[in-house]
Amino acid sequence: MAKRLTLDQFEQVVSGMQLNAKTVEIAREVLVEGKPQIELVAATGLTKGAISQAVNRVWLEYETKAKGGERVSVVLPEHQAYIVKQWAAHFADKPDKKK
Repeated sequence: MAKRLTLDQFEQVVSGMQLNAKTVEIAREVLVEGKPQIELVAATGLTKGAISQAVNRVWLEYETKAKGGERVSVVLPEHQAYIVKQWAAHFADKPDKKK
């Protein structure tokens, strides 16, 4: 099944992400408009891997939020980082919430 988002879902996901305009446009064309990734390879001159990475970055964030999660980036002392990594592992094992 193809990965698809509504425009509203897409906008909610990317609003909290630090993405450049080109990444947002590529992900929108694939996830919202349903364009094949290979079509964007030809149109943009980027590699298949670059297109895939842009799409997957947004899709992964969508899935994380759908599970009730939020991605954060922080610098912590080693012992606190260990605890947070344990929480992250536990969260990754949680089943998805109803969408």
